[in-house]
Amino acid sequence: MKTTTQHLFFIMALTAAKTMLTLSHGSDVITVVVSEGDNAILPCSLSNNQNIVQKLFDWKKYDKEVFLYDAGVHYNNGRDGQDELFQGRVFHFPQHLKFGNASIVIKNTKVTDSGDYTCNFPHLEPRQIFHIKLIVEPILKDRSEEMAIAVREPYTRLLGATENGVLLQCEVRDAYPKPKVEWQDSDGIVLSAEDPQVSERRGHFNVILRTTVTKTATNCFFCEVKQDDIGHVVNASIIVPEKLFEDKSCQVAHAWIGGWFLGVLSVAVFAALALFVRRVWKKGSQLEDSFSI
Repeated sequence: MKTTTQHLFFIMALTAAKTMLTLSHGSDVITVVVSEGDNAILPCSLSNNQNIVQKLFDWKKYDKEVFLYDAGVHYNNGRDGQDELFQGRVFHFPQHLKFGNASIVIKNTKVTDSGDYTCNFPHLEPRQIFHIKLIVEPILKDRSEEMAIAVREPYTRLLGATENGVLLQCEVRDAYPKPKVEWQDSDGIVLSAEDPQVSERRGHFNVILRTTVTKTATNCFFCEVKQDDIGHVVNASIIVPEKLFEDKSCQVAHAWIGGWFLGVLSVAVFAALALFVRRVWKKGSQLEDSFSI
């Protein structure tokens, strides 16, 4: 009955924590996988369900103090020594201690929380240590402020009007890891573009991507840069003035009118030249007849 109650309480705790996780058991190692920002429950329970309310257990990540409990005294009720990276984010389950459950929950996980954790009962006979591997999978977001290697906002500019629309350019400088660059409209639809111009120097990449856009409801376009390896994404927007699309239409009309005018002018010049040659030929024939007489 006690075991059933313990399992019921722990399942309720999992639900209350609203944690999406994946557990896998290796050789004495439990792997927990969560998405960045989710809560992660790291399991640690004695197999004999021994009451540990008056015991000591210590959670560590390598040499960092994660959570220490000693007969009711712990980091969340006055005890000092917890690593600042975990302060205010790590909690245990007091109601489960009497069932030998020393599991903890790490709230609002960060990618840097990934690593190997130990749950240690140093005063038990025999001493027991549990090993848990936490993997926090990054989500795509702007990490410019938190990671030095995250590429900064790209440079966008107008290159001018063409027959097919307005030519835009996006430039990414000194990016590592190699970024993926694409143009999107205001609805997030990826636009077709020219082949990117990519140059590399010492593992850092410069990328130029151009696209030709046509008039839309907003005339707003985005250059998005992703670095999937570090879960980083950043973008820059550009608004194309309405006049540029109108200028493009005028340029096409002017080109058509100019071509038509040149065509008419060429025909007129050719006709005048033909008439001139005919008159010269006729006059030459008349002079030739006069000399013959």
